[in-house]
Amino acid sequence: MTDIDHDLVEGYLVRTRWFGGKGRPFRIVDVRVLAELTDPPLPDTLVCLVTVTYVGDADGAERYQVPLSVYDEMEERIGHAYVGPVMHAGRTRHLYDALHDREAMRWWLDGFIGAEPLGIREVAGLRFRRVSGGDALDPRLRSSPINGEQSNSSVRYDDVVIMKLFRKVAAGLNPDIEIHAELTTAGSQQIATLYGWVEADVDGEVVQLAMLQEFLRTASDGFELALGSVRTLLADPGQTVDGSGGDFSGEAARLGEALAEVHGLLRARFPSARLGPESTTELAGAMRARLDAALQAVPELEDIAPPLHAMYRGVAAADGLDVQRIHGDLHLGQTLRTAHGWRIVDFEGEPGRPFAERALPDSPWRDVAGMLRSFDYATGVVQMSQASATEEERVALAERARTWSERARQSFVSAYVAAAAIDDNATVLLNAYVADKAVYEAVYETRNRPAWAAIPLTALAEIAASERDEPRL
Repeated sequence: MTDIDHDLVEGYLVRTRWFGGKGRPFRIVDVRVLAELTDPPLPDTLVCLVTVTYVGDADGAERYQVPLSVYDEMEERIGHAYVGPVMHAGRTRHLYDALHDREAMRWWLDGFIGAEPLGIREVAGLRFRRVSGGDALDPRLRSSPINGEQSNSSVRYDDVVIMKLFRKVAAGLNPDIEIHAELTTAGSQQIATLYGWVEADVDGEVVQLAMLQEFLRTASDGFELALGSVRTLLADPGQTVDGSGGDFSGEAARLGEALAEVHGLLRARFPSARLGPESTTELAGAMRARLDAALQAVPELEDIAPPLHAMYRGVAAADGLDVQRIHGDLHLGQTLRTAHGWRIVDFEGEPGRPFAERALPDSPWRDVAGMLRSFDYATGVVQMSQASATEEERVALAERARTWSERARQSFVSAYVAAAAIDDNATVLLNAYVADKAVYEAVYETRNRPAWAAIPLTALAEIAASERDEPRL
């Protein structure tokens, strides 16, 4: 089955959370069956690559992975994942998103199990590679999709392993697999162990399609934990932060130590360097350019911009920059708290950048800044949900939330610096990264969630006020 109607697939793409082209004029130019899996009693399953182009963007072609299970009759159990009917060999067949089909997902589990003896198995052009976890897999494991994801899709096989299927794919090493493989080999206790991945050759280049990891059954989402901590603090105005049960500083410190451990292993296993003064000049220039561009989208930044420009001049005056492999898109939502400590996940980096750019060495302070902004978001999101009767109450809540955030941020940075065994002499650089991240957030929120724009704008106003009081240069 190689002739799948483009309109049918287009109608399904716009209903998914993971398709990045919603809201933009696009068209499907190719639906390619990369692998056709046929072996009863498992359902026929197609692994398709869908190529999308955008109107007015000659270089904007993207490829999405869409596995489809195929049935002769309608399957009510997975009706929510119905893609549509197709005519094949003179009869109507029905297509479903295979990630929601427990029977179809056995193809991937069987592939990984079959790869274990030699570390690799090929099935209809798909290569299953194994690196660890030989005793964990059992053909009786049952899959269930993970809800709520956006850019990718994941399925859990009972409480044993989880497979992330990359929806938007490209040729080359996916940083999520590359970094997890190195950290797993190094024995890191701050990640979910990588068990293997799936890849295929497409037009003479390797495309990595999915990865299999340890399922952290006791894990809680880091951002949800932080939100709960803030809510506990704000629920009882009569309590101090220490007495409320809503103090997050201990967890923030442990998370800082975990990040320092991960950064240390990344520094040891990937290239790192000390760059000269030209690197900070270039960095400052990029920050200034992003701020100037943001002014066009967020006029509220006008009064904030001058002190930020002064901060960036301080960055330009620095004598160099230490760079290494980093996470690249770190925030509390990329962390899990387990019974055995913090785990850092999703090393894919910024989804909008090419793999080659995501793999470039960068300053570890960028990751630190991302986490600091995430602490601020936790307080901002909770405050938006609080119904306060008077202005006095709102001011009091804001002050308590600010105390929570300051304690978390200070504990995180102090623990990170101590565990990384580095001198805490990067205040100018870290503050600039924090401001740069908040500028990005201000643009994003203004365009996508205007009600949230106050979170980064408030932070930027405080940064600007601090810079006016204590200029860096």
